[in-house]
Amino acid sequence: MIFSYRKTLARMRFLLFFMVLTFLLYQLMSAVDGWIEPTEKYRSPGGQAAKVFNQHVSLNENGSMGDRLRLFYWYGE
Repeated sequence: MIFSYRKTLARMRFLLFFMVLTFLLYQLMSAVDGWIEPTEKYRSPGGQAAKVFNQHVSLNENGSMGDRLRLFYWYGE
C-alpha cells in the first residue's frame, strides 16, 4: 500500500486548522454567553418593575393524586 506524504500532510494540516477554528468558536461562544448572562438572575427588580412569580397555595400532601396531576397539567410544568 502506498501512502502519499503530500496528501497525508494536507489532511493533517486541514485537521489541525479545523480543530483550531473549532476551539476558537467555542471560546467565542463562551465569551458571548458570559457577556449576555445577567449578573444576578434572581434579584428583586428595581424601579416600576414588579416580580410576577409568586408561590401559589399548593395542595396539601393529603390531596388526591388526580388533583395533583390536574394541577400539573393545568400549569404546564
